[in-house]
Amino acid sequence: MYADPPAPREKGLAEAPPGGPLAAPQYFNPEYERLVVAWKAVLPQLDALRAALDKAYGLASSPQTWDAPVGERYVEEMREWRTRLSLYRHSVLTAISDEAAGTPRWVPSKADAPHAFPA
Repeated sequence: MYADPPAPREKGLAEAPPGGPLAAPQYFNPEYERLVVAWKAVLPQLDALRAALDKAYGLASSPQTWDAPVGERYVEEMREWRTRLSLYRHSVLTAISDEAAGTPRWVPSKADAPHAFPA
């Protein structure tokens, strides 16, 4: 079992770009927003997979389900699937988190807005 890496942070309603009134205009990075959306899309699917596999594992490992030695083999396979799913979840979420850590949240605007003190 792995702990989930930090999720990319959404843009808050009152969140403003860094810098003061004389700083170059900036906007929320669409590439960072794409990572936020990806995290939100993937997490419920991974949770649904985990819940379905945990339910099947719980039923398979019940003594009422199997009364033959072959049942232990199926339970062992499901245990391996749970481990693989945990590793897969960790790798997918880590990839999104690492990409978000290296992506700036705010990027300069390409618009040539007038400034009080031109550079």
